[in-house]
Amino acid sequence: MSGLVTRHKRIVFSVFLTLALISAVFTTLVSVNYDMVDYLPQDAQSTIAISIMEEEFSGDVPNSRVMLMDVAILEALDYKKSILAIPGVTSVSWLDDVLGKNILLATPLEFLDASITDNYYKNGNALLSVSIESGKESAVMESIYDLIGENDAVAGDAANASATQDMAVSEVLNAMIILLPTIIIILILSTTSWIEPLLFLFTIGIAVIINMGTNVFFGEISFITQTVSPILQLAVSLDYAIFLLHSFNDYRESHEPDKAMQLAMKRALPTVAGSAATTVIGFSALMFMRFGIGSDLGINLVKGVILSFLSVMIFLPALTLVSYKLIDKTQHKNFVPSFYRIGKGLMKARVIFLILALIVVIPSFLAQSSTGFMYGMDGIAESSRVGRDAALIEGEFGKENPLVLLVPKGNPGRETELCDELSSIPNVTSVVSFVTAVGAEIPPQYVPEEALNQFYSQNYSRIILNTDNPEEGEQSFDTVLSVMDTAALHYDTYYLTGQSATLFDMKDVVEVDTGIVNLVAVLGIFVVLLITFRSLTIPIFLVFSIETAIWINLSFGYFTDSTLSFIGYLIISTVQLGATVDYAILLTNRYLIERKILPKNDAMLKTLSDNLVAILVSACILATAGFTLGATSSNPIISELGILLGRGTALSFVMVVCVLPALLVIFDKVIEKTTLKNDFYIDNTDNSI
Repeated sequence: MSGLVTRHKRIVFSVFLTLALISAVFTTLVSVNYDMVDYLPQDAQSTIAISIMEEEFSGDVPNSRVMLMDVAILEALDYKKSILAIPGVTSVSWLDDVLGKNILLATPLEFLDASITDNYYKNGNALLSVSIESGKESAVMESIYDLIGENDAVAGDAANASATQDMAVSEVLNAMIILLPTIIIILILSTTSWIEPLLFLFTIGIAVIINMGTNVFFGEISFITQTVSPILQLAVSLDYAIFLLHSFNDYRESHEPDKAMQLAMKRALPTVAGSAATTVIGFSALMFMRFGIGSDLGINLVKGVILSFLSVMIFLPALTLVSYKLIDKTQHKNFVPSFYRIGKGLMKARVIFLILALIVVIPSFLAQSSTGFMYGMDGIAESSRVGRDAALIEGEFGKENPLVLLVPKGNPGRETELCDELSSIPNVTSVVSFVTAVGAEIPPQYVPEEALNQFYSQNYSRIILNTDNPEEGEQSFDTVLSVMDTAALHYDTYYLTGQSATLFDMKDVVEVDTGIVNLVAVLGIFVVLLITFRSLTIPIFLVFSIETAIWINLSFGYFTDSTLSFIGYLIISTVQLGATVDYAILLTNRYLIERKILPKNDAMLKTLSDNLVAILVSACILATAGFTLGATSSNPIISELGILLGRGTALSFVMVVCVLPALLVIFDKVIEKTTLKNDFYIDNTDNSI
């Protein structure tokens, strides 16, 4: 394989460039999904409810509210007509749909029922309910903003989705503008050629472009994947390129370029493959989530790591051989100082570090398991015009958070009893159904078909409950639970949807996913470590080091009394484990090599002195990627994920260089007895820990 690459380096170079160009074109054909609801399992009851309504009911459930300020009734009707004409708007409802247009125009407002009119028209302000087609939110919202101007307001799920789409357009670009120069500086400091960092970035960049382009075969990706995947792929796989090129430079001292590269490829393959394998295992755990975001991101990251591995092992050798003369001409001195004194200091303080880790591990574990989570998109709305508009509408007309309950039709008496009980549930402000709006005593055949279709389909009765709850939180979820419990007393089959019901389902799914994903990731990496080191105890120490860092990272939310996005919590557990366990593997592997010729203390001191730079560079790149996401993203979900990644990487680095050495040295005898073919150097005089 290595001979083929070196002999046909120009062909390899051309093939990868061609694939990258084709993939760049394909990238523009990949659609991005901004609706988190689409990633709920198909058997979630809110998902089933939405499917039933789409199949059986005419008229969409409104997903936005538009408030027109200081308008007369005729002006509001004109606006309604104009909004309905916007492509992507499926329906607009207002006061005329409730009272009838003729009655609204012919009757003075003061003679109309204020309990009805105040929900739609108050103090000269009109509130319209608008349904916007999924996937067209951004274009529709732009048209609505153009129509109503800056003074009027729009809020709701569709408005939130539009804000998310607008933010995501420039997220990756903004992050890369800061990230790439920072990584180049880090790489220049850690290499001996001005051109090498560009070769690293070009190699991984090719893999990133191919990865993004191959998403065309999946049709669409989530906005989380679009924003996070390229940056994570770049950050976790740069190490592969660094190791290969460093090996090449070592062999260049005694071999011709082609032969040096062949030897470098053979030497790098086991290490790079092992590193990629642990990362792939960590990312693969995301695919075990029932919530589809995990599978979407997991597949993309696994595909990205594999493509980065192939790019490093096939494309980088060809690129290097084409440009090695340029590398020679751009050599510079080594800017990295000796880390011997730092290694010595870490060795002296290793027991203190271990004691501190043991003190914080249990509180951190308990704290991270008690952290509160956010499941909705309120944080996104708050950081944009949508947040301001939502506050204006809520201040004038109050909070609106409807739930839609579907029950089998055909028993008006039972439906009446249900509606009476539903109306007594705390935070339910009104219940709208056929029996409450028309009357159970009126036969459906005497009701206009347009009105009847709002409440009855072929199989189901639709009941709309208006609540004054926020979208999520204990109060909102208690209301959802009460509605379902009440429905269960009257019907064997029922389905509930609406934003709070959807987030309630999301919460249930995620709580199960959390345990499964973490267990799969830990077991998978434990097995890889077991095979890699052929030891029963080494995997325990390595997993302990990284898991402790993860627990400390996630406990910040509890100790600062703040909520975390559930996406950040789910993803960071597997990403931090899969991406940073490589630091522990490198340090342990080097220690075992040195331990064959040195006593345990000397072996660890040499390991830290020689390898601290490599671990530090890798950690700096990944942490920089995380903190850059946190600083540049206007999407709070992405920003929070970035901060978790940056902080988690720093904590993993500290655990690996401060705590893991103590574990390996203190339990040296245990490791020796539980590791196959250890060949440890025996020195009976070395009894210190």
